[in-house]
Amino acid sequence: MEASTTIELAFSLNGAPAHGVVPAGRTAYEYLRDDCGMTSIHNACDGIGMCGACTILVDGRAACACLLLAAELDGATVETAEGLADGPRLHPLQRAFVELGALQCGYCTPAMLLAAKALLAEHPHPTRAEIAHALVGNLCRCTGYAKIIDAIAAVADIP
Repeated sequence: MEASTTIELAFSLNGAPAHGVVPAGRTAYEYLRDDCGMTSIHNACDGIGMCGACTILVDGRAACACLLLAAELDGATVETAEGLADGPRLHPLQRAFVELGALQCGYCTPAMLLAAKALLAEHPHPTRAEIAHALVGNLCRCTGYAKIIDAIAAVADIP
């Protein structure tokens, strides 16, 4: 495939139809952030999949956008942190993060929220150990994770 080859995309982005034309080698991170304006997607590891700051949901599963090609979004349902709130009403995870102080600088927060949403969709009442395991791919340099786990546990209604 030549570098100049482009691919047409049609997918769902945060519940709305999305369409685009992208170069074959463009990453989902680049496309979603730069072309679609999804600025909640961050990159702290230079695209090697080590930080989790670019986590998105693709068909309900957490994925690193820096490791996906934009072409892989074709036909998928994609969710970013911009799609969590319902207008002014925060998603329960967002509300819990705020109320329980599970964020500081906020850089990792969108990805943490999406990783938590994927976990709770698959396993609504995880143990604290399962919550910690689900977050292992998301680095946070500020919080120490205890309040993040508390917030997710609160939404899951577990002690």
